Order: sequence, then C-alpha cells, then structure tokens
Amino acid sequence: MAISSDELRWHNGLATGVGADSRAVGQQVAQSLSSDLSADAVGLIVFPDRFTANIDQFLAGLEDNLSSDRFLPVWGGGAGDNLALVRTYQYCDDEVGSDGVAYALLSGEAQPSWDISVSYIPIGGERKVTRSQGNVIYEIDGKPALEVLQEYLPDYALADYWLGRRYALTYALCFRAPSYMKGQEYIFRAMPSVNKADGSVTVQTEVQEGTSVWFSSRDKKKTTTGLDQMADHIKLQLGDAQPKLVFHFDCIARGKAMFRDQEKLRNLRRLRQAVGPEVPWAGFYTSGEIGPVGKHNCYHNYTAVVLALS
Repeated sequence: MAISSDELRWHNGLATGVGADSRAVGQQVAQSLSSDLSADAVGLIVFPDRFTANIDQFLAGLEDNLSSDRFLPVWGGGAGDNLALVRTYQYCDDEVGSDGVAYALLSGEAQPSWDISVSYIPIGGERKVTRSQGNVIYEIDGKPALEVLQEYLPDYALADYWLGRRYALTYALCFRAPSYMKGQEYIFRAMPSVNKADGSVTVQTEVQEGTSVWFSSRDKKKTTTGLDQMADHIKLQLGDAQPKLVFHFDCIARGKAMFRDQEKLRNLRRLRQAVGPEVPWAGFYTSGEIGPVGKHNCYHNYTAVVLALS
C-alpha cells in the first residue's frame, strides 16, 4: 500500500524493547510524537509485536505522556506470523525489528469514522479467578484453570490440540466490559497457551484475583450480523460524507481461520458494499486488535476494527 495526499501528513517511527518494559516504550513513542502532535492530529496507528508486548501497559505509557490536551484515537493491531507462533517483525522505512512497535501519526484534513465488531459469545455460567499472577491464571473457583477449561472441551489430548491451535482459535475467556463500553456486556481475551505442568492458562492482558470470568466460543452468526451493524455505525458517523480510504484490522482467528474462503469473501464484499464499494480498502489479519471505544483506547481480541477516513 502506498498513500499520497496533499491533505494528510504522517510521522512514522519504530521503537523496540516492548517485552522488557511496554509502558516505557509507550512513553518513548509519546515523546517522539511531542513535536508533531498539532491541533489537526487525526489519530495514531500502531503495529506492536504480538508475542512480546503488553498492549495495556503500552497504551498506558503512551497516553500518560502525550502532551495533547485532547483525546488521541489509536487504531491498529498486533503483528503476527500467520499462526506459526515463532517471531514477528515490525517495519519502518529501512528498519526491520522484532520485540517492538511500528507507528504512524496521521495529521491533516481528514475526519475519522470507526467501529469495532465482536465475534464471540459466552458459554456456561460466571466463574471467579481465585489465583493469578500478571497474565497467567492458575486457579478458577479454587481449581486449576486447565481443569475448569476441560469442563467445556472434549476429554482427549487437550494440550496437543491446543498447541495445534484447533481449540485456541475457538475458545476464549471473557470478562465483564467496563461501563464506558456501551452496548457491550463482555470483553474477550485469547488463551494462546496452556500449561499441563501447573494447570495454568495464559491470556494477553493482566487479570486480578477475584475477577469474574466466563468461557466463550466463537459464533459465525454474531460475526456476520456484527459486520452489518459496524457498517451502519460507520455510515451514521460519515453522514453525507464519502470515505476516501478505509483501514481494516481483522483478527486472524475470526477473519482467516473461522470461515471458508467463499464465506470470508462474501462477508468482506458485503461490508465493502455497505461502507463504500469503490473506496481503497487496506489492512491485514492481526493478532489482537486496537481501537477506541468512546474516549478510551482499548485492546481487543477476536474483533474487527474498521477505520474510514473522509
């Protein structure tokens, strides 16, 4: 993709070391943007290393150190490696790195319209995290987390199938959504790994002990109806304006692995037809998505984030 415009400006950068201290890297990015963060800043697009970054901490470090006196939207998604689960790379100009975040500040004469679509539904009742540390959950309802997870899965070869991604792409944990997420009851978090030795499961953000949790499963109907709702919301924001460029960051689990090719293309055509069939449309399958909800920049799993610029 190449973008040329007399109306838009970009300030690009690449920061590394998110695995050691994601909050510090967020602070570093904020400082690098300080001289370019003018009144016509539209938003920030970020592509962090999905395997090493703590996205919540990165966003916290970024937002705590931005000099802007107004909310700066952040969109994007985690860099992946097509589910090989080995290593990801981030790019900026002639630099190539890992364990980092590539970013681009968009400024100029553009109006952003965006929305987020979720594809999972909770299954079973409410549970409680009773022992955790950071992003590792050791016990749920006083039992090893893996033992509780097995209540929702077939009995055979859980760890082998999980490592083969069959179940890791189908099941997730969900937590009660913050009050600012109007219309959303839950937020969803992937479980990229399970540990047979200690019975723990790992998620992609920190989890406090005492947190309510539900197991959830992906749902095709919710995905397709969610895309229709997303198109309606974006068109409502656009009003009489027509989009000139659309960015689409879609979770690899729901965008690539959930549907057959014909279903996937049909969904995409339907979304494009509704938002703008002739508009340039760019994006990629992400490993974790980033998009604002209200005035809060949020990290998501199993979602699609679509940003239209007019």
